[in-house]
Amino acid sequence: MASTSDIRNGLCLDWEKDTWSVVEFQHVKPARGAAFVRTKLKSMTNGKIVDNTFSAGAKIDEVRVERRKFQYLYEDESGLNFMNNEDFEQIVLNKKMIDRPDLIKEGMEVDILYHGAKNELLTMELPQSVIMKITYTEPGLKGDTATNAFKPATVETGAEVRVPLFINEGDLIKIDTQTGAYMERIKQ
Repeated sequence: MASTSDIRNGLCLDWEKDTWSVVEFQHVKPARGAAFVRTKLKSMTNGKIVDNTFSAGAKIDEVRVERRKFQYLYEDESGLNFMNNEDFEQIVLNKKMIDRPDLIKEGMEVDILYHGAKNELLTMELPQSVIMKITYTEPGLKGDTATNAFKPATVETGAEVRVPLFINEGDLIKIDTQTGAYMERIKQ
């Protein structure tokens, strides 16, 4: 059992008959009244995000989460198929359990999170960034660089990303998987 003083970003806890991850939190000590912790929690099973306030000193059930490396294989009508690289076990995940399924490409290694005590599947986490090849984008017009202008581009997985005007088809770019935003161009 933990208390609200142990709350931090990324902490997993059992609350309201579900497993939640702390997205952000804030300890508040008003001038009058008792202190409390304002949190934003994300469900590990369905991705729902809720705001909740815990009283200071309240007990919370902390969850031990295990990370296992899996490799993405393919997508079919049942969902996204992954394989454990150690014992070759295969699992299928629903697209709804994944934040950015459009940024996953075949052969990519990802972390699958399991509930430590129950050994049940919680969710999947992408790496911090991925490198993708631009398959389609409009050519940038010469002289349009006075402002920080962006144009739409499609990457090899079909995801659409806003990129600077100097990016062309065939370029490799790094994409932030949390926001889906362009980070930098990769030299080949």
